[in-house]
Amino acid sequence: MIERVGIYGGTFDPVHVGHLAIAEEARWICRLDRVVLVPVGHQPLKPEPHAATGAQRLRMLELACASNAAFVPSDIELRRPPPSYSIDTLEVLQAQFGSAVVIYFILGADALIDLPRWHRVADLVALVQLAVVARPGYTVDLDGLETHVPGIRERITWINGPQLAIASTDLRRRCAAGQPIRYQVPDPVYAYIEEHGLYRI
Repeated sequence: MIERVGIYGGTFDPVHVGHLAIAEEARWICRLDRVVLVPVGHQPLKPEPHAATGAQRLRMLELACASNAAFVPSDIELRRPPPSYSIDTLEVLQAQFGSAVVIYFILGADALIDLPRWHRVADLVALVQLAVVARPGYTVDLDGLETHVPGIRERITWINGPQLAIASTDLRRRCAAGQPIRYQVPDPVYAYIEEHGLYRI
């Protein structure tokens, strides 16, 4: 029997309800058996530092996913030395899962537009299906993408909603300003941020 597994990477700094809504929507639309959520280590194309440590980001993800048995946090990228290339992670996971598993790589339309710049992008697209989350303000030129990455059009499944306008960057800014973030992050994550005084500076 073929198993369908979603891989959803991100900084998750902090994880918020928008992340979880995307993961659940992808699980439903792509008929995924589970979604593995991977906090990234060091992203070569996003050099800014993380505000919380890798261990803290992983713990918040574990707390956020505890109520959904289909969501599985993974520390695979945090255990590897930088840089964190998605293709390396996906190849390791595919080897672990075996040939009976089809991987759906969950990413936003903004990341899809940038995909030609990614490391070994042709290998990545050949290895997985792409579950692409539509983002307001981003128009994808599929013809242009196809020119740079032949065959990509056939690998895409579109995820059109829900689109919650919540961003980790904004949550960190609100924390630093003493503004509330409750109900934008899961309650256990909110409690963890408060307990550890994260994002206050």
